[in-house]
Amino acid sequence: MGRLLLRALFVVALPLVLVAVWWAASAGSTDPFWPPLRTILDTFPDVWTADRLRTDVVPSLLRLLAGYALAAVVGVALGTVIGSYRSVRAVCEPVLEFLRAVPPPVLVPVIMLFAGIGDTMKIVVIASGCVWPILLNTVEGVRAVDSVMLETARSYGVTGVARLRHLVLPSAGPQIFAGLRQALSIGIILMVISEMFAANNGIGFTVVQFQRSFAVPDMWTGILVLGLLGFLLSVVFQLVERRVLGWYHGLRATTRRS
Repeated sequence: MGRLLLRALFVVALPLVLVAVWWAASAGSTDPFWPPLRTILDTFPDVWTADRLRTDVVPSLLRLLAGYALAAVVGVALGTVIGSYRSVRAVCEPVLEFLRAVPPPVLVPVIMLFAGIGDTMKIVVIASGCVWPILLNTVEGVRAVDSVMLETARSYGVTGVARLRHLVLPSAGPQIFAGLRQALSIGIILMVISEMFAANNGIGFTVVQFQRSFAVPDMWTGILVLGLLGFLLSVVFQLVERRVLGWYHGLRATTRRS
């Protein structure tokens, strides 16, 4: 129990310190673009009502989850194939290096030409940026599967889908989840950028509208919403990771104790 309380203290300590510093540094501010934190917090409940959460936050979250899920499926599937076959990797590697070097925000105008300005464009933009860390980490994770275990599985006749399900993907799991974690933060950034380009709702759209109308405290509340959303998604991701990779974290804990 004491250890859990100590961990909880470490988790909240730095955020509380940062909030206290922000509060003190902005307390006497008269700059219209840098309002006091008290003003921002007082404005928050008036701006982010239940109706605005439904019309702006929920659509943004659905686009993020759709693009992220699409990137996860494509990244893991392609990464498994590329990582499993050396010849495929030799052919694809130059193209992958070229494509991943292109910043995803640059592709927004191009994607708009083909996908329009609706939700499809935003989902494709999110997926186009999230797929690379997932794909590349999957490739490295599959390549790092123990060759002895692969030979043992082959000797016992464990091949095809069974080998993929029971050996390759579990062994590459920690690396895959590392890519999924990186992709989550990228997805949030691209969600906001895509909504700033062309949208009629969403968090990014709302923040831009506040900025254009010089509603600066309202704009800052939108930034706080994005931060809270990122934090909550990170917590959910950690819970899922702990459950899926329970064997891996248990093994690491046993190794530390020994």
